[in-house]
Amino acid sequence: MIRTWDTGSIAFRQFVGGHHAPVIMQVVPALNSGGVEQGVIDINAAIVAAGGHSIVVSSGGARVHEIAKAGGVHIELPVHSKNPLTMAANTGRLRRIIREQNVDLVHACSRAPAWSARRAVKGTAAHYVTSCHAAHALGGKFKQFYNSAIAGGERVIAVSHFLADYLEQNYKIDPNIVRVVHRGVAIERFHPNSVTPERLVALARKMRIPDGAAVVLLPARLTRIKGHMFLLDALEQLQRKDVFCLFVGSDIGNESYRKELEAYIESKDMGGAARIVTDCNDIPAAYMIATVVVVPSLVPEGFGRVPIEAQAMGRPVIATDHGGARETILRDETGWLVAPGDVGALAAALNEAMGLDLRGRAMLATRAMAHVAAHFTNEQMCQGTLDVYAELLGTGTGVKALPPAANAAQDNEGPRAIRALPLHAATVEHAAE
Repeated sequence: MIRTWDTGSIAFRQFVGGHHAPVIMQVVPALNSGGVEQGVIDINAAIVAAGGHSIVVSSGGARVHEIAKAGGVHIELPVHSKNPLTMAANTGRLRRIIREQNVDLVHACSRAPAWSARRAVKGTAAHYVTSCHAAHALGGKFKQFYNSAIAGGERVIAVSHFLADYLEQNYKIDPNIVRVVHRGVAIERFHPNSVTPERLVALARKMRIPDGAAVVLLPARLTRIKGHMFLLDALEQLQRKDVFCLFVGSDIGNESYRKELEAYIESKDMGGAARIVTDCNDIPAAYMIATVVVVPSLVPEGFGRVPIEAQAMGRPVIATDHGGARETILRDETGWLVAPGDVGALAAALNEAMGLDLRGRAMLATRAMAHVAAHFTNEQMCQGTLDVYAELLGTGTGVKALPPAANAAQDNEGPRAIRALPLHAATVEHAAE
């Protein structure tokens, strides 16, 4: 869906009006499903709507067409690769694009592209921004070194205060260059009124939901850290016969875990009370079917889109008490937060959420929807991101990327070049050279 909202970034528009239409290049591994990819697509549309030029570089994917449809340019490069030789080659390819297209600012949205992009901006007048979307496991020194690419921007966008703290604690990043910009939800899509009765009936039939069942929904890819078994343990403790558990999420790359989860369901004799659906194409309708939405992640999520989507749909939501969920759920007002792995606490929260009467559900829904509308919309996410761009563009000079784990000085690399090359809404394919 292409959105044409006003980004609300006065600073970005002032730069466009007083200087030139800036060229912003986002670099992301691929354009398929996922929160990072959705953010890139939304920012692409917002840049164009605000009067700028947008370039997105990725290895391709099912959603590439959305870039050109919103007025941006897509360039295909193997920026998803972790192969050192490919990453080195990408540096030259990206630098060529920066110079040919007079790019004002490069935004690296993931670790592998960041390694190439950080080097590509050196020797050019382009500004450099990175963003952090997850608290990557540190592992050994090599893994921490690899992860450090996300901390190398002149400005580093963290999608939660939790991640801002993670960056400062683990990469010794200067807190003055970190900007927290929460992710947003498209409230025109995630709103109870956006789902027709026909969609609800069709999805309920497809998922074979028993009549009159209280539906517990866990929408997440099938991977162990999402806590599917933790939820099953809590439901087993409830001993309720009127509950139907629905796991909705892709199993691509995790087929062995799906089989393990199916076996776990059977071991608890819950075969008729739980179902795995890997191909749901109407998540808003799935939320509306749910009595309660559960996000029982076993590890802290950097932000987590499910809690804000569920609240936008007016559904009760239960999440584990760590990571980004602490910033998106108002404890005991718009949802419940329970200790990770605490089966008894999750069972109690489920019982309370499913026990709400009509008035209680209506009051919770009103609070939850207002909370998301006030703090977690796509418009606000786009405004915050473009504000970061404008902050750097307004300096009038390009600077070298900051090295990770150091409070490096910003090196002046001279005045910006005058814009010369027009951009057109199109997809450009760059073959490996």
